Amino acid sequence: MTEVFLHIYDVTNSGSDKTNNTILQINKIFKDGIGLGGIFHSAVQVYGDDEWSFGFCEQGTGVFSCPSGKNPMYTYREKLVLGRTNLSIFKVNQILRDLSREWAGNSYDLLSKNCNHFCDQFCEKLGVPKLPGWVNRFANAGDAAVEIAGNTAFRLKQAKTEIVSASKVAYRFLSGIGGNSPVTPENSSPSRTTPRFQAAWFKNLVAAGDKPSTSTVLDGPNQEVIRMQQEEAEVPLRQNTHQNC
Repeated sequence: MTEVFLHIYDVTNSGSDKTNNTILQINKIFKDGIGLGGIFHSAVQVYGDDEWSFGFCEQGTGVFSCPSGKNPMYTYREKLVLGRTNLSIFKVNQILRDLSREWAGNSYDLLSKNCNHFCDQFCEKLGVPKLPGWVNRFANAGDAAVEIAGNTAFRLKQAKTEIVSASKVAYRFLSGIGGNSPVTPENSSPSRTTPRFQAAWFKNLVAAGDKPSTSTVLDGPNQEVIRMQQEEAEVPLRQNTHQNC
């Protein structure tokens, strides 16, 4: 049984002193000030003096090691004790070999597959608690925002499709009434009208629906519809009466 440590760094590898200082200020305010989180790099130390983490590279595995607390790419912040693992050093090395195959460097993603996600999975396999929530909270929030935006865009696209379909059905129905002919599968083909005319009709329909209309032209078809419905209701009654006799 041996202890498992988590090493945490401020991410200051942007290549710009201004950006790096901004990140340090963000971490100071959101982590040190209110305990919410920040922009951090993490690595796990178990058995020995090296820490293990994950990062981007074009080829090969993204899993790498370096002396604990001495990653030159970032600014060291603190060390946390995550717990103790019951696994042997042989088993830990086997886990690291497996993770090296699974975590390719070109699969790195800032929001969904970063160093903190790797450390979470490594800790899970070691049988110790995962990282504190504040370590990767900004990435998780960003990933959630992306997913919400994607779902919203899909719903808007779906709603638009349904509106267009409904407008076509409504137009065919009203066209059948205006022509005094029933709408059937045989005569309700969209080829009867051009898409441009349908679009103009739907636009006029929406515009007309914005306010009550007093046009006698619109009132006429409504009366005609009532008359046709009354006639259609009477015909089956007469037929049924005749059959019953």
